[in-house]
Amino acid sequence: MNRTLIQFGIFALLLTSTACTQADVEPAKVPSPAKDVEHGGKGTANVVLAGGCFWCTEAVFERVPGVTNVVSGYAGGTKESAEYAAVSAGKTDHAEVIQVTYDPSKISYGQLLRIFFSAAHDPTQLNRQGPDSGRQYRSTIFYAGDEQKSVAEAYIKQLNDAKVFDKPIATTLESLAAFYPAEAYHQDYAKVHPDDGYLKQNLPQKLEKLAKALKQ
Repeated sequence: MNRTLIQFGIFALLLTSTACTQADVEPAKVPSPAKDVEHGGKGTANVVLAGGCFWCTEAVFERVPGVTNVVSGYAGGTKESAEYAAVSAGKTDHAEVIQVTYDPSKISYGQLLRIFFSAAHDPTQLNRQGPDSGRQYRSTIFYAGDEQKSVAEAYIKQLNDAKVFDKPIATTLESLAAFYPAEAYHQDYAKVHPDDGYLKQNLPQKLEKLAKALKQ
């Protein structure tokens, strides 16, 4: 999602074919996971997800009831630090991610994964989302512990077995080694820049699908 004039021109030419980054699947057809994480006690929990541009995924999950905070950042790379210029250039193998903090008494890990697959991005695209390409835009669930991994694996198998999408899910699983918050100007980007051209072209369909998913 670099913002040079040259890339913007290319993006404009490709707009009709790449503006929508969603698979053509109605949220109602995406079932809830048959298996979920068991949470005991009080407090919050976290999940780290990569689904393309973090401006969009952040904006989606900030609207989910039960989510208490969303931070854009980077994970999964080969370097012990991350910053936007290097990540966006594909130099570190980090992915753009969001760290979602949620209240398990109001929404579960599995329910968040359902939103991830049904509204936040297209899980059938490999190493890209719409106009953004490269492993930094890959679809990945960064699991923290065996239970999160097991639930995510089972859910991907459930969706593939049911042929919910017209192509196999490309989402990968990676153990969360570290999460690096992105620069301050990336945080709450859609709230601060509601008229951004990139968001106007790529966010509305996600929010429409989210609204449908939340009604289920």
